[in-house]
Amino acid sequence: MVLHINNNRWKGVPFILRAGKALNEHKAEIRIQFKDLGTSLFEPGSVKRNELVIRVQPNEAVYVKLNTKTPGMRFVTEETELDLTYSTRYQHIQLPDAYERLILDVFCGSQTNFVRNDELREAWRILTPVLERLERDRVKPIPYPFGSRDGPAEANKLRERAGYQYSGTYKWPLASNSSATA
Repeated sequence: MVLHINNNRWKGVPFILRAGKALNEHKAEIRIQFKDLGTSLFEPGSVKRNELVIRVQPNEAVYVKLNTKTPGMRFVTEETELDLTYSTRYQHIQLPDAYERLILDVFCGSQTNFVRNDELREAWRILTPVLERLERDRVKPIPYPFGSRDGPAEANKLRERAGYQYSGTYKWPLASNSSATA
């Protein structure tokens, strides 16, 4: 699903929501892909887009996936990261699992990690027409292979139409699955 926010700040910025079952990785993350500059010192197409990644679970982290020029006289780039992985940075602290944190918040009366009423109403306002259309048109799920990375090919096409570029070349060192690429 691709959503847009109707205000000046976010005009033209697609918000791509993806979810799936039985994929190769169980993860929840937010990816912000920065636009191309338009001009570059490097060979056209050789520089991947930079991304800010907020990994909610597992391996909670915030990292910036970016391209840097390799040292030396050649104009060659490589994908690197600026990384704040909580388990690495806070080795001496027992980090709670997501549900442990929520249960503690309930006991303490903290609403920090819970949806507000106005947020919930807005989510239903956006999703109710989608759910009604799915039911009315009897839309059938698109099958995809168990354990695939991306789910159905149609999801990738939707992502590409929204302007997201997936290169598949970057490997985050602390991914929960050693074969995971970003």
